[in-house]
Amino acid sequence: MKPTLDLSVYLVTDPVLCAARGVIDTAVAAVRGGVRVVQLRDKQASDVELIRQGRALKQALTGSGALLIINDRLEVAAAVGADGLHIGQDDGDAQAARERLGDQAIIGRSIQTPEHAAAVERDSVDYVGIGPVFATGTKPDHSRPLGFDGLARMCALSPVPVVAIGGLGMPHCQSVFQAGAQGLAVVSAICGAPDPEAAARALVEAARSAGSAGRPAPPFSMAD
Repeated sequence: MKPTLDLSVYLVTDPVLCAARGVIDTAVAAVRGGVRVVQLRDKQASDVELIRQGRALKQALTGSGALLIINDRLEVAAAVGADGLHIGQDDGDAQAARERLGDQAIIGRSIQTPEHAAAVERDSVDYVGIGPVFATGTKPDHSRPLGFDGLARMCALSPVPVVAIGGLGMPHCQSVFQAGAQGLAVVSAICGAPDPEAAARALVEAARSAGSAGRPAPPFSMAD
């Protein structure tokens, strides 16, 4: 059975912003704060390094109810036993990912244009990431920012649930949901926060207040 997908606050990790605590400790703190999807993204790491980190993160999240998604790398997702894969427009085929990872896997696809939305493989893709809404330093090669008007137009075209991404944080929750998205993906708003758990909790509360369908998060406890 496919796991429940709560996109309300979706964490994308960044090795630089997480450096002070480490990616795993940052992600665990965010999950304690209520985040239910963690995407492991590191464009510079080798597959071997990412598999090692992904397996450690999967173990750390065991019992939390949070899903682990791997960015772009299909074979890493398979080796880790991750809950799913997120792929960009130039980073693979959703149908191939579905065949490799199975029917229970969560497959996400990045889209930026109406043409991308029309080409979404509905039988293979569970959600799309739409953006960037704003320019962001965590992905300097991003496409032209959409703004909230552009996000709303793209949400209306998407055949699957949407998570908005790109320079988003606490002040944007209301606008994200008003645009028709089911959640917002954040990087620096949690990874760069002095207290990732508190930042995540505040974001989750704001997102749910703004219209998220996510249920209250169960408590997550683990040994220090």
